[in-house]
Amino acid sequence: MGFKNLYPDDDEESAYQIDYQAFYDNGYRGILFDVDNTLVEHDEPVTIAAIELFKKLEEIGFKTCIISNNIEERVRPLANVLETEYVHKAGKPSAKGFLKGMEKLGTTPDKTLFVGDQIFTDIWGANRAGIHSILVKQIAKHEEIQIVLKRHLEKIVLHRYRKQKEKIKKRND
Repeated sequence: MGFKNLYPDDDEESAYQIDYQAFYDNGYRGILFDVDNTLVEHDEPVTIAAIELFKKLEEIGFKTCIISNNIEERVRPLANVLETEYVHKAGKPSAKGFLKGMEKLGTTPDKTLFVGDQIFTDIWGANRAGIHSILVKQIAKHEEIQIVLKRHLEKIVLHRYRKQKEKIKKRND
């Protein structure tokens, strides 16, 4: 069985280390973000770093939206502080929440990025919606048991993804 629909288009250390200006220069105009363990620790409030990132993105010219499977009571306060759109109970990995996010931003898949920390919800969902997906490492190592179990399966996918990425790199060298 192929794992390609689970592979991110890019992978980065953190949502805070992505070269967003380069993506803007390449025509991207909207960014959809997962929130828990992508922007902030699970169930934690917004950080100064997140506020600064969203201000920087606005200055560059990006429109932003949080896409979360969490309930509105968790997502709305974060979105309000970050002054961004949001979709709660997004149903990831279904493409529905991603499409709703792009509708709120007025963007199309070819002009939209997605940044998230989980393969089976975030990356798979973004790929299903045709959005450029960026996988980042989770912020906190302590997570709910169902996520911990998924992380073990993600390691298999990531191993194959990195092997393929290395093969491509060797071919291009």
